[in-house]
Amino acid sequence: MAAGRHVAIIGAGAVGVISAIEALREGHRVTLIDPGEPGGEQAASYGNAGWLSSHSVIPPAEPGIWKKVPGYLMDPLGPLAIRWSYLPKALPWLVKYLLSGWTEARVEKTAFALRDLLRDAPLLHRKLAEEAGVSELIERNGVMHVFPSRVNFDNDLGWRLRKKVGVEWMELNADEMRQREPDLHPRYTFGVVVEEAGRCRDPGAYVAALANHAIASGVTHVRAKATGLRLNGDKLVAVLTETGEIACDAAVVAAGARSKQLTASVGDPLPLETERGYHVMIENPESGPRSSMMASDAKMVVNWTNKGLRAAGTVEIAGLEAAPNWKRAEILRNHLISMFPKLPKDIPPSRIKTWFGHRPSMPDGRPCIGYARASRDIVYAFGHGHVGLVGSARTGRLIAQLLSGKAPEIPLAPFAPERFL
Repeated sequence: MAAGRHVAIIGAGAVGVISAIEALREGHRVTLIDPGEPGGEQAASYGNAGWLSSHSVIPPAEPGIWKKVPGYLMDPLGPLAIRWSYLPKALPWLVKYLLSGWTEARVEKTAFALRDLLRDAPLLHRKLAEEAGVSELIERNGVMHVFPSRVNFDNDLGWRLRKKVGVEWMELNADEMRQREPDLHPRYTFGVVVEEAGRCRDPGAYVAALANHAIASGVTHVRAKATGLRLNGDKLVAVLTETGEIACDAAVVAAGARSKQLTASVGDPLPLETERGYHVMIENPESGPRSSMMASDAKMVVNWTNKGLRAAGTVEIAGLEAAPNWKRAEILRNHLISMFPKLPKDIPPSRIKTWFGHRPSMPDGRPCIGYARASRDIVYAFGHGHVGLVGSARTGRLIAQLLSGKAPEIPLAPFAPERFL
């Protein structure tokens, strides 16, 4: 595969835009295809919690989670909710999801793979932000996890596996936590700080800045919805869009939760699902954390952004078309106020912003990164689930390496699309 190919990248989210930058760096001509505004509210990148958590190596499904499924079905407002009406369609994905976390060995395999993908992510993002002229949006100052007790931490399989894959952290007792976070509710008595991690001050603005940098560097942006891929034998001829064909030599499918139709069009029916997520943001808050943190009991990330204090989390399995359940955002707000008692309970609605979007998720918590079966001219880059923003920096580098026929910088077997085909 020679440099100088015309590469069409479908999707202008974090993965697609960084792939465009890296492909351009490899000497390819790049067209970025997306009907929406890069970094706009319609994109999963926009609503990301903003964590650059290079230690987020644990997939959502862990051993024994099958016991909780009845509760998920009965509680539409729990941390993981499944809408009854969507259950028949989601069932094949849910079975694969449960099986992927059936044993500790399976979860450990994913942890090692994700560690390779996410290692040094804050540094990689910082370099990209500097190139795009927005270095202030990326901070490498660690993140904190807080627990009601040390027992909650000790019983968490995730932390045992993080240690196994090489993640290091600093432990805090109740007094040390209070010195660092005086506004945090005293029910939290144990914490850990992962100093290698970082945060993004405004994910939407960051992706928009990267897209502007890519376009200024020579990437062509076509505002259109891609509907398929046209092959001549095993050679890619064009990307099909609602406004016509775009001739190209190679294509990258990075359309997030909407990638499934595109892979199916070339014979790869991959089990991609949307884990619908919500966030709530308080503008000009009276209180909050000094550092970014995750509360173990609320399963929620709290992060300062340039626009306010953002709380993000929870998962809803209900497909791409169902209307949002805004009560889930209210729960995030209530958790946030509970964590920081100095926040008033009657914050004016005008200061509270809510968001809803679609995480693209594979059942085993690992993205699809690799070639299509029908043609090595087509590369897949989607399904990052909860690690889309943090994982996008290295994913973009890997995609450029695959487009140029170079050896990838990390083993890609754990991310191969063929594992589900």
